[in-house]
Amino acid sequence: MKRTYQPNVRKKKKKHGFFARLKAKIIKRRRAKGRKKLSS
Repeated sequence: MKRTYQPNVRKKKKKHGFFARLKAKIIKRRRAKGRKKLSS
């Protein structure tokens, strides 16, 4: 039987990675706020 959660690194990175955040302008907003660490 297959489990429900089958992690896929590439898919995850595409959805929640650094460049995904960059495209969503979240990074820009955090930089403007003066955040030291932008993403994990």
